[in-house]
Amino acid sequence: MTFVQLIDCRTSRFDEMNRLMDAWVEKTGGKRTATHALIGRDRSDASHFVEIVEFPSYDEAMRNSRLPETGRIFQDMVALCEGAPAFTDLDVVRDEPLDRATARGFFAEAGRAGAEALFERFTDDYVGHDPANPRDTGLRAAREEYAGWRRAFEFSFTVEDQIAQGDRVCTRWSWHGTHKGEFLGIPATGQQVAMTGTTWHRFRDGRIRESWWQYDRAGLLEQLGVLGE
Repeated sequence: MTFVQLIDCRTSRFDEMNRLMDAWVEKTGGKRTATHALIGRDRSDASHFVEIVEFPSYDEAMRNSRLPETGRIFQDMVALCEGAPAFTDLDVVRDEPLDRATARGFFAEAGRAGAEALFERFTDDYVGHDPANPRDTGLRAAREEYAGWRRAFEFSFTVEDQIAQGDRVCTRWSWHGTHKGEFLGIPATGQQVAMTGTTWHRFRDGRIRESWWQYDRAGLLEQLGVLGE
């Protein structure tokens, strides 16, 4: 079970504490078991900080605490605090990566005819990057491009894998379709086609602000008989 530790402290020497954390990361490289660390400052009290550290489990957190480097850094950290830090130990009982779920929902919705709600996931100033397009596109162009794919194919996506980092989510997907209408001047063939690809989505306030697409367009054209074996 994922374990999270909250460390609540007050300090007027945060820059020194920040350098201390950098030193701990460097000294424990390859040995520490923490998977994610985040520090927040209280908007109403600039000397109040809360650090959130995530571990794969409570046992891994304890193993991390027993590292000699951790003990030494902790003593130095206490010396920078105004009073003893307060610790809260939490077993994670719900973990919902919302941006990743939104990206997954995008691909599920994109495979449905109509997909009226598809672009509600996008910001008004959305920018799309696709090597098939000569220039970056906005939301209107994205709607038109999607409509063109929908006229040419009955298709669906399968999400194969996802990773998330900061405000970005990367999705590795597979795509299967039936060629039912004109596509790049190619009349409908009724051919069953498939391709794979990867899409990075960048989020802002829970909505898709930017996308980068990479997919096997040449393989798709080969399946439609345009490119030779």
